Amino acid sequence: MQPVSANRRSRRESFISLVAIALLALAVLGLVNARGLPSNAAASELEIARKWRGPILTIHSEGAQGNKYGFVGGRVLKVKGTYHLFTSEMVGDPHWVKMRLAEWTSSDRIHWERHTTIAESSGNFTGKDPRAALWSPLPVYDPQEGRWNLFYVAYQAAPDTAERWLTNHEGRIWRAVSERAGEEGISGPYQDAGVILQRGKDSDPWEGLQGTDSFFPYRVGDRWYALYGSAHTEKLPLSSWQIGLATAPALAGPWKRCTESNPLKVERRFMENPIVSQLSDGRYVAVYDTDAPSAIGYTLSSDGTHWSPGQALIVQEGTNAWATEVRTPLGLIDEGNGLFTLFYTANEIVQGESPDGNGINRTPGSIGLVEVRWKTDRRH
Repeated sequence: MQPVSANRRSRRESFISLVAIALLALAVLGLVNARGLPSNAAASELEIARKWRGPILTIHSEGAQGNKYGFVGGRVLKVKGTYHLFTSEMVGDPHWVKMRLAEWTSSDRIHWERHTTIAESSGNFTGKDPRAALWSPLPVYDPQEGRWNLFYVAYQAAPDTAERWLTNHEGRIWRAVSERAGEEGISGPYQDAGVILQRGKDSDPWEGLQGTDSFFPYRVGDRWYALYGSAHTEKLPLSSWQIGLATAPALAGPWKRCTESNPLKVERRFMENPIVSQLSDGRYVAVYDTDAPSAIGYTLSSDGTHWSPGQALIVQEGTNAWATEVRTPLGLIDEGNGLFTLFYTANEIVQGESPDGNGINRTPGSIGLVEVRWKTDRRH
């Protein structure tokens, strides 16, 4: 190492001092956090503004006939005043294998009408069919193409063993495209356009037999990014479900893993099915399935690529709780005036029922509803 001259050292120390003073000033103003990243401390924590006592959609709802195990995962959007729910229906046996992808619509968030079946899995339980189980239909609008894209997971399925969890394995992300152009084409019909992400030679070491278990794309500037998930289900007990980042020049791909950033350091053990929204102040928020009891998880990002440590929002508690397990949030919907609609799926309480050996609940999955807002300091 070459010695630093006194003059150079003086200039460098002066520059460092000026930077430190500037960062301190910004921190006082609340514009950056301790790491020098954009911050908004007054609006970084969600709270419940309104809560509904029971589920708003169940296996007993009109239109849900034949849906044996209920609803799990998906996304809700509000398009031209109508709420569109895209979800997985657990219609039969084997549990978590015989599935339908469906769309429901509502004008008031409470009363729902089943619109259509998008796709149905084979239910094959031999491990040979790559579309034995279909999960997590997530519509995303492509402004460049002027069409809705639908991303969903297709799994192989087989009976579990003492060493491996095989009920859903080797997940592949399929992309489908609406035949109808424009925002009014959200209800499709959708045509499959192929697999855009799966486990293979370019996978990261943290990805396992689960394959790709979730995928949500979102736009940052002129590029697309996506949060995707996987787990080492080839070894029981399961140690973690994790999330990584991928990027592409267009929604159709080609998608490339951001290996240097993966897996993201949002949660230590469990994070699944994140859905990203951009807030009015430019920040990004992702809501996701967490292992915190009776809660959904969320994380924030100022640039869409670096995500904050996860936080938990409890959506059920006390005597008003109707679920044994809160599962997956279905995205945030900005309703204006600082309020957001948050739907989520959860397993209902059924007396005498308990999870199986892998901790999986088979009680009916239903859809809950809360309104949330960003917590602010109300002392002023």
